[in-house]
Amino acid sequence: MNKKLGRIFKGDKVIWMIFFLLCMISIVEVYSASSSLSYKSGSFWSPILYHASILVVGTIAMICVLNVQCKYFKLATPILIGFSFITLIWVLFAGQTTNGANRWLSFLGVQFQPSEIAKGTVVLAVAQILSAMQTPNGADKKAFKYIMIICAFLILPIMFENLSTAVLIFGVVIMMMFIGRVPKQQLGRLLIGIAGLAVILLIAVVLMGDADKAESRNTKTNLTEQTGATAKEEKPGLIAKMFHRADTWKARMEDFFNGSDVKPQDYDLDKDAQVGHANIAIASSNIKGKGPGNSDERDFLSQAFSDFIYAIIIEETGIVGAFVVAMLYIILLFRAGIIARRCENAFPSFLIMGLALLLVTQALFNMLVAVGLMPVTGQPLPLISKGGTSSIINCIYMGAMLSVSRSAKKKPAPNNIKMKPVAQAA
Repeated sequence: MNKKLGRIFKGDKVIWMIFFLLCMISIVEVYSASSSLSYKSGSFWSPILYHASILVVGTIAMICVLNVQCKYFKLATPILIGFSFITLIWVLFAGQTTNGANRWLSFLGVQFQPSEIAKGTVVLAVAQILSAMQTPNGADKKAFKYIMIICAFLILPIMFENLSTAVLIFGVVIMMMFIGRVPKQQLGRLLIGIAGLAVILLIAVVLMGDADKAESRNTKTNLTEQTGATAKEEKPGLIAKMFHRADTWKARMEDFFNGSDVKPQDYDLDKDAQVGHANIAIASSNIKGKGPGNSDERDFLSQAFSDFIYAIIIEETGIVGAFVVAMLYIILLFRAGIIARRCENAFPSFLIMGLALLLVTQALFNMLVAVGLMPVTGQPLPLISKGGTSSIINCIYMGAMLSVSRSAKKKPAPNNIKMKPVAQAA
């Protein structure tokens, strides 16, 4: 029996354990936080059964990927780059609009976000470039140029519809370049350029954005979620296409950087419903939590089962649950680092670190938003938030990490030097 299980659950056991624990937390908390979905569907079980089935499909996909030797992932790089670029351009002009953003495509009856696939594609391509252009003194200077070309094709199209995801991916790329020993001068110039671009983007948002429009749109969205009605959203013209999300960006920045103290009785829950109910959920946990399934704010917090599930975890399990979830991601990152150090070749080392950084950074974004330390970004908590194809893709990323732990060539262990006893004179 153990041998049969060993053939299925190959790879690093610590990563498997982290995956199993995250899935168990996900099933419990998504079931607890899906009261609004249960009300709409008229069934308590349908939301969690759907989510559990997605995790099962994701686990099967993960097992399939981990059985592929990591060296063969290189063959998929050009295919994934082409597919990601085509779908990212496609979604900009013909994607399905949700909350004012074109992020979804429907292909053969399957809905997916091209940006989710693009995340792993960028990491895979950057890992391959860094590994192919390593020298004794670090990465070749040309590696930086090739990485920037990949980012231009795969990250820029994401930026206009999903700025937080673009920032997330590019942040992971910068960390991978630092690990891959890209020349510091190039990284320094890049950071200065990013700072300048951020200033320009901020000015553009301030000049072009209208926070009142975003608030009106959010109010309509909240009413739609409560009633289950379908809202028709106006699509911007081609000229305003690039910055049609400026209203939402400006509103979120104003909400976050507004430092004025607001008395609880004066807080406008209609205007800032997500942040307000997330704060109520955290504050009402009383450190120890209310217990699994006893959340009150799940009935009022929009996206309680997705973007703000960490607030529900804190409300129900207290500071201990919040700490456990955060530590699982931290352990995943450190475990990936240990495996990366054992790899003899550079490609699997960069790949597992890139994927771990991608998952952990996204988790960090989600948790900081939930506790009010970042503006609302709409990033789900990997492997915990309710999702469809995004959950399956995250499982595939975990499968790739397990493949590296299983099939990557390891560095030879240092030989123990044994001193021979000196022969004594007769």
